[in-house]
Amino acid sequence: MAEEQTRYSRLAQITKLINTKLDLREVLEHVVTAISEEIMRCDSVGIYLPREDGTYQGYVGKPNTINGMTLDMHIVEPEQDLLAKEVIETREAIYIPDTSKDDRPDQRAIQAFKINSLLVAPISYEDELYGLVFLFDYGIPMDLTDSEIESVKAYIHMAAVALRNANNLTRKEKLISEKQLLLNVTRDLSLCSSLQEALDKCFYYLGEVLGNQNIGAHFIDPVAEDRLKPASLNKNSDWTEEDWIATHRKTRFDHKEDLIFQEVIETKKSVLVPDVYEDDRVNKHICREFGIKGLYMIPLVSLGEVLGAIAIVNLTETEFRFTPSVRQLAESIVDTTAPVLFNLLYIEKQEVIIQDRTSELIEKNRELEEAFIELKQISREKDLILNSAGEGIFGIDLDGNITFANPSATSLLGYSDETDVVGLSYARIFKWEDPSVDIHSFKDLYLWKETHSGQEHFFIKKDGGSFPVEYVITPKQENDKTIGYVVTFKDVTSRKQMEEKIKYHAYYDVVTNIPNRVLFRDRLKQALSYAELTGKSLGILFLDLDRFKKINDTFGHSFGDMVLQQAAQRLEHAIPKEATVSRQGGDEFIILLPKIDRTEDAVSCAERVLASFDTPFTIQSQEVSIKTSIGISIYPENGDNVESLIKHADVAMYKAKDYAGNQYQLFSNDIEERSVEQIQLENDLFKALQRGDEFELYYQPKFDVRSDELIGTETLIRWNHPEFGLLSPGRFIPLAEETGLITALGEWVIKESCRQMKKWYDKGCTQLAVSANLSPQQFQQTDLASKVAAILKETGLPPQLLELELTENLIVNNTNQTLKTIRELKDLGVQISIDDFGTGYSSLGYLKDFPVDTLKIDKSFIDHMTTNANNAAIIKTIITLADSLKLNVIAEGVESRDQADFLARHGCYWIQGYLYSRPLPVSEFEERYVPSHS
Repeated sequence: MAEEQTRYSRLAQITKLINTKLDLREVLEHVVTAISEEIMRCDSVGIYLPREDGTYQGYVGKPNTINGMTLDMHIVEPEQDLLAKEVIETREAIYIPDTSKDDRPDQRAIQAFKINSLLVAPISYEDELYGLVFLFDYGIPMDLTDSEIESVKAYIHMAAVALRNANNLTRKEKLISEKQLLLNVTRDLSLCSSLQEALDKCFYYLGEVLGNQNIGAHFIDPVAEDRLKPASLNKNSDWTEEDWIATHRKTRFDHKEDLIFQEVIETKKSVLVPDVYEDDRVNKHICREFGIKGLYMIPLVSLGEVLGAIAIVNLTETEFRFTPSVRQLAESIVDTTAPVLFNLLYIEKQEVIIQDRTSELIEKNRELEEAFIELKQISREKDLILNSAGEGIFGIDLDGNITFANPSATSLLGYSDETDVVGLSYARIFKWEDPSVDIHSFKDLYLWKETHSGQEHFFIKKDGGSFPVEYVITPKQENDKTIGYVVTFKDVTSRKQMEEKIKYHAYYDVVTNIPNRVLFRDRLKQALSYAELTGKSLGILFLDLDRFKKINDTFGHSFGDMVLQQAAQRLEHAIPKEATVSRQGGDEFIILLPKIDRTEDAVSCAERVLASFDTPFTIQSQEVSIKTSIGISIYPENGDNVESLIKHADVAMYKAKDYAGNQYQLFSNDIEERSVEQIQLENDLFKALQRGDEFELYYQPKFDVRSDELIGTETLIRWNHPEFGLLSPGRFIPLAEETGLITALGEWVIKESCRQMKKWYDKGCTQLAVSANLSPQQFQQTDLASKVAAILKETGLPPQLLELELTENLIVNNTNQTLKTIRELKDLGVQISIDDFGTGYSSLGYLKDFPVDTLKIDKSFIDHMTTNANNAAIIKTIITLADSLKLNVIAEGVESRDQADFLARHGCYWIQGYLYSRPLPVSEFEERYVPSHS
């Protein structure tokens, strides 16, 4: 019994550590110490945590050093250690009393440590594996009993809770941090006006995420190469810009011959090379010159085109690896940067094209001037030059008529030969559409062109059609006198088409062909201006496809793109004609309703959108069910600018997701406040459990209506929050369940209830029983009965005065385990009641199998029972059932004397509710119901 008490004490201490300390290693060290002290014949206890490569590495243990090796040097490889592999797959502990008769353990370890007996157990919680525990001897077998193995499992369960809590906290903090970082990246990049400025922002955030400042960018785009050649280097790199460029020149780096660079360009996927000297694709010579030990290259892709690649290199001897989540975040930063670089490059390309074409045409005209001087004397050379020129060339006399044309000119203008062109007026060729300028002669046209070189021009073909051209007019001089003009022109139809295509993709999503973020924001700005002028409202619907990531992971990104395309089509059919639907990125869409008369118009649109997703998608003969969550913001109630309206719709969308998806949610200020408040409450809940002085129990009395005698009380927890005041359970119990703190909180309630009831017992309340609720997570603990036993022993309360309340759904959830746990509690002498009876399970046959004491009739049946025949019939049935099974029955939520009389007439004499008393704090309960002395 003393040994069992010590175990309970250790488990309680570890539970306290889990709930009061954030240091995971310290908690796990206590677990290891407890196991080693419990199992004295065990020579070594070690906790091993998973690594990314599928192996497990020592984390804490006793002793920490074995055979001269520290525990973190010990690696368990499941492919070699078949025992560990079986434990991982089955999630069951395996004990081998004699290793010589079992070949599953890793024989290398067996021989090295001379292990005779071995126990390997999983650290798991709710089917998720967090690590492994190894117990073994150095020669003398441990000879573990079943009881000792169960004790070890109890301690391992505490390790699982600690690891689960640490993982959850780390995951939440990481998600919030990553989302904020990407928002910062998007904001900062939107303010950049040059390639170098955008790259500097990208380098800064990559350096923060990867912890490595040695970052450079290589471009395959000619314009980028001209401005950043040979590469752009992070200003915080270990290299100087001069050394970096000099080494590029020295090594004569050519990306076309670099296998790694070409693989990234062709596949559009990142490549990580932890050790460049072990990878045949890497140019070893260049790596030696730069001192590179490891390489991580990420492609810059925009609109399906590769602009180049970002290279992150390792210059030290440290391991060069990144977790998948870190790589995903780094690649998201690069993906966000690429479209910004693409747009900046497009602007610079336009300038380069104009400069190049102008210089080219000026140079051509200079050459032609020299040629014309020679052509006066050498006619054959004239014909040769004109006929071989790729550009169209024709002459114009002072009357504005064509005097000659080369083959390229006649072909581009749609004529069969020069004779068809010669003699035509310039007005037959030049298309003039500007009525504000008077052109009466070719000289007028020439003078106008000299001052308006940047405007777009068209030539007319023989069939009347027109095409865009770039042209230059050069006066033909003789003795300082103009005797005519030479026109050199080029058909730029293909280039115009390319520019239109680039312009299109700058404003439309490449996957779905609907407006992208840039075009959407522009339309929203226009709609806001119109709404402000007219006093009208507008609506924003922010959508996120539910479970889309799982579809992508299961069927691949190409399949996912087809889902996005069909989703976009359905959205376009579901919205009004004047509305705009845009893809914001990933699986997020946003809808602009530019003119609405009332909020209900936006709600109606959201309902049509939800309905449009009722029919499953069919992709490549595969039927997939897709739903969506929608957040709604309204101008001007929820914001008067682009950022606030989109942000508030986004916040409302996440609230809709909280309701299991396939919902819409209107934004309100309390949603945003609740989101922030929820995070604050979560942090405060951790701290409150550490301090233990902010929680308070209220007590609601139970009475026998026949004598008005007090028969018991139910405890209800309240939280005295330092900022928000007294909080009811509805504010923080769901949060405690989500974070896993409900187990510790529920244990505190039971212990405090027993402690307080023992005080009242000593004052004479020897027949008064106290009731406490058990959460589903608490009830699923395999050692629940032992914990309750320890509390009863510590407080000294007689077991029959403690009643534990279980919900009906909880009881029928897992019959075998549930029955085992209830019987263990009953063996202690504790009473069991079923709370909210009648609201959960449809069959009542299970009652005969469970040793419960009391049925609690739910308040939903008590309301209107005197006027509602159905409620009355249900209550009578429950009372009759309890009587036939010889169970107590109590009604909760009784508020009127009519209700109490009805219950008493039909055999239910125990009640609780506002008719007698609301829940009371300790002092008020004592003043009313507890004798002043024993």
